[in-house]
Amino acid sequence: MLSQDILVVDDEIGIRELLSEILQDEGYSVVVAENAEKARQLRNQAQPRLVLLDIWMPDTDGVTLLKEWARNGQLTMPVVMMSGHATIDTAVEATRIGALDFLEKPIGLQKLLAAVKRALSQPVHDPRAQQTPTLARLGEAEAIKDLASALDSAAAAQGAPILLVGAPGVGFELCARYLNLSDRPFVAPLSNEDFAVAPQELVNKAAGGTLFLRDLAYLDRRAQAGLKSVLAKLEKQKVRIVSASSRPLDALAASVDPELLKALSQLIVPIPSLAEHREDIPRIAEALLAEVVAANRLEPRRFSAQALQLLARQDWPGNLDELANVVKSLALTCREGEIDLAPVSRILSQFSPTGAVPTAPALPEIAAPTAVDMDLPLREARDQFEKYYLERQIELSGGNMSRVAERIGLERTHLYRKLKQLGISMPKKHRPAED
Repeated sequence: MLSQDILVVDDEIGIRELLSEILQDEGYSVVVAENAEKARQLRNQAQPRLVLLDIWMPDTDGVTLLKEWARNGQLTMPVVMMSGHATIDTAVEATRIGALDFLEKPIGLQKLLAAVKRALSQPVHDPRAQQTPTLARLGEAEAIKDLASALDSAAAAQGAPILLVGAPGVGFELCARYLNLSDRPFVAPLSNEDFAVAPQELVNKAAGGTLFLRDLAYLDRRAQAGLKSVLAKLEKQKVRIVSASSRPLDALAASVDPELLKALSQLIVPIPSLAEHREDIPRIAEALLAEVVAANRLEPRRFSAQALQLLARQDWPGNLDELANVVKSLALTCREGEIDLAPVSRILSQFSPTGAVPTAPALPEIAAPTAVDMDLPLREARDQFEKYYLERQIELSGGNMSRVAERIGLERTHLYRKLKQLGISMPKKHRPAED
């Protein structure tokens, strides 16, 4: 999908075709999606200039999808909601979330064209522009929800320095920006020389906001002395220092001034590695791919299910930074629309001394049945197939039941009922509360 396209999302084929024909007759290029899952795929591949989004759809309603895009920082294009049965409250809620306009079905030709013209006259949003800080880029697993809670608690301790600890590449700066209010200064010097030569200037620039130290492990003695000289002035300037460390505290003690380390580590927040929330890797990879496609104005790109599974099995010692570099390389070097297993295997083989791709599975492999037993009654044969199909989808999604529901186009409540009916166990943390 090219950047100038209008994306029409509606589960009724007649409405999709009618809107598409009208808009194409007016000179617009149009792509269509029959449900929220298809809309997600198209949005991840490239940013449309406008989305016409139906509210009532069988898999995920339009308002929920709008919230999802807003939460993930993907609501970077105007969205016009459509419905024949929406209440005023629904329209108000959609507008509050970020919808530009609302069209009531049946949609009159002049109202449609006026709404489209008005929406496309809005300034084009740059997907790289600063959004309200979120942790969506890190994933949605329980480990990330726990991290968000820890960061929120640390942020509530007014002014106290915060030390983020974790492996290299886990997203230190993203977490630091999450702690900083979006309208406040955020200063993140790139070199030790800035701290050594002009520490007071850094504090002045960060007044009322955050001064971020990228990695204490690499702060030399001169930089430490400069930083130490302005510690007492931080409160007056209302500057909070957020530091990161890719080394454990005991290792820092050997290279960092004890008084400085004590001052900077009043609040400590560990950042989980990708290995601790491996189920998020496919979703993160897809989001990173969408960013590269939009930033470089590429033709649509997408990962195959097998490619995503292979990415999820990689160890990623460099964590998010390493994954981002691999995704960018694949996006820029693969000519085909689908990035399949072969190019992913080739690039991952470079991370192994032997040239072999690591094969440690995220979940045990499930043996595929050779065939459905054709002698069974239809209902039992269907159950046999559905059981294997759902077990396979759970494996491919790393046990993430939200992702399974999205992948197969089924509401989570219906999915849980189906799993229970077929006797399929699910990861304990994803089981719904008992009635």
